[in-house]
Amino acid sequence: MMGGMDIWALSDLCTPWCVHVAATLRIADHIAAGNTDIGPLAQVAGADPESLCRVLRHLVSRGVFEEPSPGVFKLNETAHGLLENGVRMGLDLDSFGGRMAYAWGTMLSAVRTGKPAYHEAFGRGFWEDLDTHPEIAEKFDELMGPGHGVPDAEVLLNPADWATVRTVVDVGGGTGSLLAEVLRAHPLVHGTLVDLPRTVKRAAAVFEAAGVTGRATVVGQNFFDALPAGKDVYLLKNVLADWPDREAKAILTRCAEAAQPRGRVVALGGVTPDAVASPELLMLVLLGGKNRTLEEFRELAREAGLEVRASGRQLSGKFIVECRPK
Repeated sequence: MMGGMDIWALSDLCTPWCVHVAATLRIADHIAAGNTDIGPLAQVAGADPESLCRVLRHLVSRGVFEEPSPGVFKLNETAHGLLENGVRMGLDLDSFGGRMAYAWGTMLSAVRTGKPAYHEAFGRGFWEDLDTHPEIAEKFDELMGPGHGVPDAEVLLNPADWATVRTVVDVGGGTGSLLAEVLRAHPLVHGTLVDLPRTVKRAAAVFEAAGVTGRATVVGQNFFDALPAGKDVYLLKNVLADWPDREAKAILTRCAEAAQPRGRVVALGGVTPDAVASPELLMLVLLGGKNRTLEEFRELAREAGLEVRASGRQLSGKFIVECRPK
């Protein structure tokens, strides 16, 4: 090879699959519990000792785990990451992590057609698949909500604007993690969570833990239908990037209709001020969604009846775009 990256190293699938297998079998947890010898480790993991040993030795060679003596494995700094709940959920092949992993096998069809081919791997589209498998949907909601870290409650560019805000609608807000933080940070605000019935039914525990139950309302519906109208702020966090332009425009149109005449629509995530948007290929293979530049978003919002009034970053770094109905 004459300089540059090794194409075989770049295309190696062995290491990622070994990481997924180790995460699925909870190897890091079992080692942390004292099962360091390959025999007992394989037994508690429900695996073949020789095969598991080969997987772990490959990972050791890549800097994940250590083998201080033959057949004895221990955690290193990298392997400790497999103890984190969000990492485990994202890598678990028996759960939602498996959906993300196996969906990559449909990428060729997605690139050829410009449309998601998730159904080729799972027999139905992404959202239909979650409806059919509630246990997978629950893990997806957990990964996108509490398992995804504590959300930044400052969803408006100018904190002084909260003086005039009394109602917030979190559109597609999952189990309510963001809305709970917003309500906790702003005691005078009441909130409405809008998402599918199977998702919002898990919001009660989130609101109770945040101490905001009395100021939170739940609406179980599709966000392509008419939204609760006349509220001050409509939040779209990590929603629009899940959808192609047609569906994203439809969601923005519903927000524009509901926000009339003086509400604002706030998009958090999926929009960048850069000249080129991040490719975000996982969204391509799962849903056909994409990130957008600010100019691309501005045009989409205009077609939906919205005008971009401001944009900037939260202290956490997330880019925010605020719109008003035209």
